[in-house]
Amino acid sequence: MISLKDVERVYKTSNATVHALKGITLNVKQGEIFGIIGRSGAGKSTLIRCINLLERPTRGSVIVDHCNLTTINKEALRHARRNIGMIFQHFNLLNSRTVYQNVALPLELMGLSKKEISSTVHPLLELTGLTEKANEYPYHLSGGQKQRVAIARALVNKPKILLCDEATSSLDPKTTHSILQLLRDINEKLNLTIVLITHEMEVIKSICTEVAVLHQGEIVEQGSVLALFADPKSDIAKEFVKAATRLEMPIALRRRMRPQPTSTTHPVLRISFMGQSAQEPFIAYVIQHYELTVNIIQAHLETIRDEAIGIMIVEVMGSADNIQNAIAFLESKGLHIEVLGHAPRST
Repeated sequence: MISLKDVERVYKTSNATVHALKGITLNVKQGEIFGIIGRSGAGKSTLIRCINLLERPTRGSVIVDHCNLTTINKEALRHARRNIGMIFQHFNLLNSRTVYQNVALPLELMGLSKKEISSTVHPLLELTGLTEKANEYPYHLSGGQKQRVAIARALVNKPKILLCDEATSSLDPKTTHSILQLLRDINEKLNLTIVLITHEMEVIKSICTEVAVLHQGEIVEQGSVLALFADPKSDIAKEFVKAATRLEMPIALRRRMRPQPTSTTHPVLRISFMGQSAQEPFIAYVIQHYELTVNIIQAHLETIRDEAIGIMIVEVMGSADNIQNAIAFLESKGLHIEVLGHAPRST
């Protein structure tokens, strides 16, 4: 559905050249909810605006629904953009128009009749839970209601794709949850492909199936949300997962940790497991079978997209050979093991 190939975006000023995007390649499947996460300044907004060519790439191609947007003329691009809706952080509503009129505006600009507009707008107001607000003005609405208006307006052309540019970052947690649930419902009911950018891992794990991690204009990691949580590879992804799971090693232990093992240390492990492995007593098994002592420092268990996933930080004490054999056993069962460091043994 969406394919970006080696996309770069360079800004030149009188004083500097800024590479906002560097060789971005990603693919989004039809009907997928794809998340792009990164810190402020990572290039997220530039990237999502390249998908509908509000930002034209300096180099590379953007292919949407089998059409290379970077090679077509302006008239063809305007037509192609009708298949791509977009919502923003700040709603961009007209305060002088009612909810109904805000949603109807794109259709009015296209010259549709009042009957045609009505037959499109009213079902969208119902879909987004705004029927009773049709004649209200934006200044009477909450932030969540304003975003619902923006979503309904983005859907009036019956797009195949919806782009969400930090669509929940100005909303409180409860309202964010309701908007994300609405986006999930729209995705399921309309088979709409959704691409959203955010700096919050809570948003990613709540709604997305696939995710790309953007850092300093580059994609440093991408894959399923479950795989990212279970086994983040990049430092920035590890930071996002740590913030989302609230798992952090106690300061006292972190200060004692050493990067390399010695005869007087034992390893501290990050163990992650998902799916069926989350239901199996593997830790109990290795304690008994390999004669280990395991001290659980932190643990987190939750369900993401109907899949159980757990993360533990543990100290493991026993013979070096038994510890290595236990790690090999756990990895053979699909658990992800990361050695965080080595702690001195208590005497």
